[in-house]
Amino acid sequence: MDYLTERYDIIRQCRAMVAADLIRGTSGNVSMRVGEGYLITPTGIPYDRLAPEEIVLMGLDGRYDGSIRPSSEWQFHHNVLSHRPDINAVVHTHSSHATAIAVMEKDIPPLHYMVAAAGVSHIPCAPYATFGSRALADHVTKAMAVSRACLLAHHGVIAGHATLAEAVALAATVEEMARLYVLCLSTGREPPLLTDGEMADALAAFTGYGQQPGDGKGA
Repeated sequence: MDYLTERYDIIRQCRAMVAADLIRGTSGNVSMRVGEGYLITPTGIPYDRLAPEEIVLMGLDGRYDGSIRPSSEWQFHHNVLSHRPDINAVVHTHSSHATAIAVMEKDIPPLHYMVAAAGVSHIPCAPYATFGSRALADHVTKAMAVSRACLLAHHGVIAGHATLAEAVALAATVEEMARLYVLCLSTGREPPLLTDGEMADALAAFTGYGQQPGDGKGA
């Protein structure tokens, strides 16, 4: 299969992230589960020039065909998609505020209920390792064992979700939560945080948030 629809969707979402200032130039990368493997953006090709045939199809064995190389960060995409069957798409960004918090090696704490969009009470920051390395992929595996998003120390952000559109939306939410955290820190102190109970309520509310199967049916 050529997965042409999925390839165009990846390009569209990449360009949307550029427009939203979540990624710049050739930074960041995107993957989407298809069949027994996944599609992933190539290394070093600007998104405004990216063609469908340049999206790389990789197997879960890490192999790919053709002369176009996948993103240098393919290993952490591989790990997330291999270890999290509930996640079908992964996006990696260098959005400014989230990356600033990552440079400080901080988690994003429960300063706002929307942190729960990541499926956890705080968004963890994975330890630093060289980009594209197995060590970084291993750190990501641990950080995203439960969470749908994490920061990468001195690097950027990863967000994953059931669909590519949801993964992109979550990356935007992580950036907004980081922006709020930066604003709070600019006052010279840490912000007050929601309690474990309040975050548990928010997490429970997110399980039924949005349109659900069967809505509108019945009497």
